[in-house]
Amino acid sequence: MSQQQPHRSTPWQATRPDASMSLLTNVMNHSLDDGYAEAAERKAAAGTRGLPRTLRAKLGLAAGLVLAAVVVTVGAAQARISAPTLAKEREELIHRIEQGTAEADDQQKRVDALRDDVGTMQREALKQHGGDRTELSALLAGATQVSGPGVKLVLDDAKGAQSSGGGPRESSGFSDTGRLRDRDVQRVVNGLWAAGAEAIAVNGQRLISLSAIRAAGDAILVDNKPLAPPYTVLAVGDGRRLSTAFQDGADGQYLRVLQEDFGIRAKISTENEVRLPPAPSLTVRIAQPKAGAAGADGADTGKGTS
Repeated sequence: MSQQQPHRSTPWQATRPDASMSLLTNVMNHSLDDGYAEAAERKAAAGTRGLPRTLRAKLGLAAGLVLAAVVVTVGAAQARISAPTLAKEREELIHRIEQGTAEADDQQKRVDALRDDVGTMQREALKQHGGDRTELSALLAGATQVSGPGVKLVLDDAKGAQSSGGGPRESSGFSDTGRLRDRDVQRVVNGLWAAGAEAIAVNGQRLISLSAIRAAGDAILVDNKPLAPPYTVLAVGDGRRLSTAFQDGADGQYLRVLQEDFGIRAKISTENEVRLPPAPSLTVRIAQPKAGAAGADGADTGKGTS
């Protein structure tokens, strides 16, 4: 009986001679470590990152120069676009300045003409009343007592007025304390002058062309003399007309606002006669030509009026 060969379910495969040397085989087939291989692949995928350092620096510099050129080009284009607008605004500003200067010159000419008219009327009035230039100068300088019809205006602080407060009403730092300010008295006095007052006194202090109304702390000074409320303002002139013109004018309306908004007390009345004292410590001197002291141009010399 013949012996049968055993049956194999799978075909037999010959083994490699180096099958028992798998570690050496792996080292030979993969000479580069897996980590280094991945790093090389990333470096190749990065493109320029794989370039030398000097080349990368040159590329960065070139990119910066291109960016700077773009910025300069855009700036130049914007400057060219805005140049006509700036030139137009400059021309408009120059035109406004020239126009304002011309208006100021016209106003100055008008002031000079009005000053000449006032001087002429003063001289005519002096001739009609038989006076001389010395009397007129003394009257205008406040060196003589004045009496005649006029108005009496009494100003006082609001009831319960505080003793201190900040700057003029026109300033942003103003705080209402119910007190009259030097600016308020200035506006009242200027309003009376504009309404036609011939002479004015405040609490017995005669006002002249050199008078100043200022403040020192809470006190109002007239020619450096402190005054206390109430402030009595006397003005010589046509009483009824003077009162009406003042109250209808801008400064009269300003006083009305002080009364309504800040509680300032004011009372104006027409007087048949008011008396204003002369300005204190004022000496009027008239220039007199000296004999044989004419200048080379023929003009007489002498001291001016003070």
